[in-house]
Amino acid sequence: MASVVIEACTRRRKRSRRGPYPFEKFAAPGTVDGLSGGVFRDDVRLFLQEFAGVEDYSVAGMPVWSVWLVESSNGALFPLYIVEESVQCSPDPFCDYCKFAGWGHHFVSKRRYHFIIPANANWEKPLGSDCLQIEAPHTLHGMIHCNGYGHLLCINALSREESHSNLRGTDFMDFWDRLCTALKTRNVSVFDVSMKGGMDLRLLHGVTYGMSWFGKWGYKFNRGSFGVTEQIYQKAIENLQSLGLDKILNDFQKLCPGRRRKIKQVIEKYREMSEETLITISELLQFIMRSSAFTTHQIQKTNNNKSMPGAGKHNNAYECDPIPAEGFLNMLAKSDCRWSLKRLEMVLCTIVDLLKERCGGMMTRQELRDRARLCIGDTGLIDYVLKSISCVALGNHTVRRSRNPITKLLEFSIGGETEAEKFPFLEGVVHPSSTRHPSTKRVEFLAPCGNNVASGDIYGDLKLLYDSVLLAYPAGRVILDSKQFVKEWGSFQEDATAERMALTCQVLPSFEELETELTRPLSPGEVVVVPGSITIGELKRVAQSALRDTYCVMDRLEVRQVGGLRGMEEERAVMGCVGGAHVWVRGRGLDLETEMRYQDGGSATNSKVECICGTREDDGERMVECEGCQVWQHTRCCCGIDDGEDAPAVFLCRDCAAAVLAGGIGNRLL
Repeated sequence: MASVVIEACTRRRKRSRRGPYPFEKFAAPGTVDGLSGGVFRDDVRLFLQEFAGVEDYSVAGMPVWSVWLVESSNGALFPLYIVEESVQCSPDPFCDYCKFAGWGHHFVSKRRYHFIIPANANWEKPLGSDCLQIEAPHTLHGMIHCNGYGHLLCINALSREESHSNLRGTDFMDFWDRLCTALKTRNVSVFDVSMKGGMDLRLLHGVTYGMSWFGKWGYKFNRGSFGVTEQIYQKAIENLQSLGLDKILNDFQKLCPGRRRKIKQVIEKYREMSEETLITISELLQFIMRSSAFTTHQIQKTNNNKSMPGAGKHNNAYECDPIPAEGFLNMLAKSDCRWSLKRLEMVLCTIVDLLKERCGGMMTRQELRDRARLCIGDTGLIDYVLKSISCVALGNHTVRRSRNPITKLLEFSIGGETEAEKFPFLEGVVHPSSTRHPSTKRVEFLAPCGNNVASGDIYGDLKLLYDSVLLAYPAGRVILDSKQFVKEWGSFQEDATAERMALTCQVLPSFEELETELTRPLSPGEVVVVPGSITIGELKRVAQSALRDTYCVMDRLEVRQVGGLRGMEEERAVMGCVGGAHVWVRGRGLDLETEMRYQDGGSATNSKVECICGTREDDGERMVECEGCQVWQHTRCCCGIDDGEDAPAVFLCRDCAAAVLAGGIGNRLL
């Protein structure tokens, strides 16, 4: 597969005359020099000009660029496509992602850029006409409006069987983060309903690490569903993280003795394995997630049971092979490790030699540690490698770690390849906004905890703790109702120098427009990077050009005034006249009649949301409209039904239902 991809991509790459670029380093500081615009709308154009080539086809009339990337470890070549979508020509000019992220009040931007790495099976093919659809199977799909606000729509691990690639979901997240930083992106949202093996990762990772899976890259709570606020969310995280294991057992003492027995067995097992005392559920989950049996194997991609011949109850059983020494050492070196790859390799080879010398090939951890110290000298290094070993293959030998059932001591053994045990594996992919549940039709995400695989015992233990403990407490429901996360990049003013400065120019409506415009938050200002010596007159022209270039509603805007500088000469320098990096601009020519005004598709007269949970805006959850007052409410809140159940054919809110009973609403509703 890899050679076919390389040949096909090489033929098409001749048109771009650029690249390929090393995937692991591309867009890192210093690798995309020349992006001097300072703001996204300028830097994305410079990026396409300097690093991308135009493809000889379009998608629904939209131009397509490509940047070719190469994976260092095996030379696999694959494309990053950039599709420029003109909003005025788009069948969907408004952005639901903005609406759900709380950005529905933003003015509609003129262009949005789609960054796409296709699924590896499609690397050698042109983008299809459905490439921008939510269901399109991409490895990476991010969309950024020309004002710098964007959305991570899809990120997915590669199929190892098809690509033989070493790239993981975390590698593509690293790449996306570098790209957003290099292009001066302002904010990126993600709607996180990521799952793994029936477990929502925002709950599992939230309790384990205090943040979602995306939190590693700086994504933080943005908006909750069903009235959940950031304060409520943080309190729920803290409550569950600090939940004591002994308290859990006490809580289940009377409620469910049978389940308590299973939970107790799991807790005691890992308390016995851990060298440190485990007090809280968070500490227990952290130990399980970093335990060697869970973290030193690569994920094996599984087939969908429904598509497998003779699918049955054993179709999830796959062989658990030892991890190759090369992969094991690379994994250690990429983690927060202070030792070089060469030093790690030396310790592993020493361990293998010592075990081979021992008759029977078995040594306790302490024996092996003491013997290795005579050869290595660095006890911390030895302990780090020993702690990480679970089942590692070096040449024709396999080193395994186990606990002696009688002495309870950790022991290491060496032997040839034996028949592997059977374990149920889970596919570890992150795929926001690409999979729909067959019953609920809701979009679901799949995400990895890393490229890890759990044995049947560990997965079963995690699933038991998730189902029986995390979901049993009210705080778990609060965390599950928190799906909107966002990353905000730093202030542009941080890069300001004496030669240039960054100013955010926000349009203040005219006095005649204030009555209508201030019924909703104002759209964010547009950033301009200008010389430090710029005059007031020049700033007006720069701000006018940037705003016209960015928003549909400002196509004919004429900037007449810069806030606080009214009456000053046009030739006067701005430096020293404005306080801070934010300025107001006022003018005329806003197209207040255009339909493409706000990202939520309308104005303050849009459909009214007023749910009993406190929600006053569309949060992306399923809602139903009252036939009486035309107010929208969550089906879960007002009807008590799950997403998989049918909504009522006719719905009346509590007030309207009471009015019907009192005869206050006509018989047309009956």
